[in-house]
Amino acid sequence: MNQLLLQAKRFPTLQIPYLVAQIQARQKAKNKLPEWTENIEVFFPKMLSLEQSSSEITAKFKAELIKGESILDLTGGMGIDLSYLSKSFQNAFYAEQNPDLAKITQYNYQVLGIQNVQFFTGNSESWLQENERKFSWIYLDPHRRDDTGNKVVKLQDCEPNILKIKDLIFEKSDNILLKVSPMLDIDLAILELKNVIKVYIVAVENEVKEILFQLQKNYEGEATITAVNFPKSSNTTDINELEKQIFSFRKSEEKTAIIQFSEAQAFLYEPNAAILKSGAFRMTTQHFGLQKIAPHSHLYTSAELVEDFQGRSFQVQGVCKLDKKEISRYLSGNKANITIRNFPLTVKQIREKLKINEGGEHYLFATTDAKNQKIVIICKKVTRVSNS
Repeated sequence: MNQLLLQAKRFPTLQIPYLVAQIQARQKAKNKLPEWTENIEVFFPKMLSLEQSSSEITAKFKAELIKGESILDLTGGMGIDLSYLSKSFQNAFYAEQNPDLAKITQYNYQVLGIQNVQFFTGNSESWLQENERKFSWIYLDPHRRDDTGNKVVKLQDCEPNILKIKDLIFEKSDNILLKVSPMLDIDLAILELKNVIKVYIVAVENEVKEILFQLQKNYEGEATITAVNFPKSSNTTDINELEKQIFSFRKSEEKTAIIQFSEAQAFLYEPNAAILKSGAFRMTTQHFGLQKIAPHSHLYTSAELVEDFQGRSFQVQGVCKLDKKEISRYLSGNKANITIRNFPLTVKQIREKLKINEGGEHYLFATTDAKNQKIVIICKKVTRVSNS
């Protein structure tokens, strides 16, 4: 790319910086947005818009959740989410305060054959106040950067502030779908938002990408929390053909779930990232018939292999203290993969102490057991089709 930029003067009739930006954007979006990058007429906006957009997988997942007569995307942006959500609605409306970005999205919808979307530009809050139309659903993905470009997480720090305009939105629709930062405190957000009927934690290849809150006007019941993980990438673009791990519960069930503690048995389990983010620590024990290593370690164990566990599964080789000589007896070569769960040292500090490199077939889990002892569980991974 740099060579192409340096040779720009040799091609005065070509807009080389523009071409380079498009090539870079397509390279970056190849895995994230395969259907968009396959269309050579699609024009990609500035890199920041691409970085902040949903992936094709998560956008299609949203489109599975809701449907109706009309939907308004209050924070249109690059338009990835609405391009898929619009397929579940008769009429769709796109609102965006950046007119240049709105023009790009409108053009892309044309080349992609999306025809049931109307476009509006300007301040979304003002647009809502002035518009008398009501919608089946209103979707928003608030901007999560401050005036200096730093990332923000709290609802009140995002733009628009959903806590400020929620009542206005409910004047225009009985249903809201809100996308927020993966770092957001879910319990606090439920308290702040109120009217939350469902929460979805969406992970792709064991990395939490986004959290979705479904709000319903006047709803006062308990929210259902669903952890969703798409374990592996696939060549298919059909969301129904992708492997998907789903775990649903309510906080009241989590509080009363039966839990037992045990030393490491034959198998060790680490829940996927969506379950860990959801806080289903007791429910994981009860649902899969496991025992927990310790109250705050979030590692699980069993004598027999649980085939349908949603996360990583390991066969235990041994348990010992953080001792180089003792651990080296289990390792073939001077390599191991290290994970810490409720342990006072970092992975880097453990590597320096044990003098071992990353990689190999062994996994070391440095944790604290139910007796408050600092231990290392040495394992090998159980290879299964459904593992992440």
